[in-house]
Amino acid sequence: MEFDWTNPPFDCNGSLTWRDIEESFEDPFAVRLMPDSSRFSAQARFFNLGRSASGKGVFSLYRTNGKQIRVILARPFTPEEQFFYQRKMDQMLAQG
Repeated sequence: MEFDWTNPPFDCNGSLTWRDIEESFEDPFAVRLMPDSSRFSAQARFFNLGRSASGKGVFSLYRTNGKQIRVILARPFTPEEQFFYQRKMDQMLAQG
């Protein structure tokens, strides 16, 4: 997976690093969602919830052309996203 960090539309404010964001996409339990809002789907934007290698929960809004990922926004999990991620991970582990 290749990331396009050319002029990112946001700054890492210290709570996350570029590496944390990239690692969250490599998380085997990452949850990738297609938006249900026409506002996002018309522009082919997707959501990723994953953890970095250091355990930081990262929510990302991104777009991709199939070869590169362009992250539009990334921030730490909210408590609700943490709960959702944990529930999905528990479901995957129970199935395996």
